[in-house]
Amino acid sequence: VGAHDVGQAINPQAVEGQIEGGALMGQGYALSEELIYQEGKLVSPSFSEYLIPTSMDMPEIKAIILESRSGLGPFGAKGVGEPALTPVAPAIANAVANAIGTRVFDLPITPEKVVNALGKGR
Repeated sequence: VGAHDVGQAINPQAVEGQIEGGALMGQGYALSEELIYQEGKLVSPSFSEYLIPTSMDMPEIKAIILESRSGLGPFGAKGVGEPALTPVAPAIANAVANAIGTRVFDLPITPEKVVNALGKGR
């Protein structure tokens, strides 16, 4: 569930899409997207190594659009895509910590990092 004050929702369907897309970006930051360097060289330069979520990874999202008259953008609209991604990674990190009883301190939270965190928690 994501509730966002969007100012004036000029196109509510597009606003919902922005909220959903931002949330999926946050999921990617939390679980899969990682720039990997070895000896100063980027070794994840393409989408075959830099894993972004796809439509198959999309969870069900309930977007709640809150309209206000405080938007300073065109026709009273506010930016909506980026704010939607901000809370997702911390929420996932907290859910993982709650599930395994210890924290993974860097993103993305990969299975290997979870196993390492479990080993340190003992």
